[in-house]
Amino acid sequence: MMQKLKPILGSFFYAGFLPNAPGTWGSFFALFFIYFIGLYSPWYGIALFTLFCSWLTVWVSEECERVWGGDPSPLVMDEFAGQGMAFIGINLVNPGINIFLLLFLGFVFFRFFDIKKPLGVNELQQLPGGFGILVDDLLAGFYAFLCLKILLYFI
Repeated sequence: MMQKLKPILGSFFYAGFLPNAPGTWGSFFALFFIYFIGLYSPWYGIALFTLFCSWLTVWVSEECERVWGGDPSPLVMDEFAGQGMAFIGINLVNPGINIFLLLFLGFVFFRFFDIKKPLGVNELQQLPGGFGILVDDLLAGFYAFLCLKILLYFI
């Protein structure tokens, strides 16, 4: 049962099989959770979401790699964790700019750092197993968070 459930969860109910850019699709779907958590939960809700998605990524990754190969594209739960990291500490209730613009910018910043993998992001993929799959996305999310904070400072 768990062997079948892990790939389903890791691919976010097969969203990781959507065409062309599974990581982008995963990041996009994460925004729906981030939006509602950011609006309707305590300040630490997005941090808990990020921790949960991080744990889930590590938990499902071994089975997903067994089924799909090393660092598989359909595994998008790491994108959920990284996208969440981009919004930890960002006030979505009253951000100072339109919330949908803020979510869009966080999405673009995260995808940029996740795809280009600058500033040590690429090196973290060399870590073994689920940690290598996860931590590069968390660092990309952290860089996106810094970009958002700088942007919000100047607004």
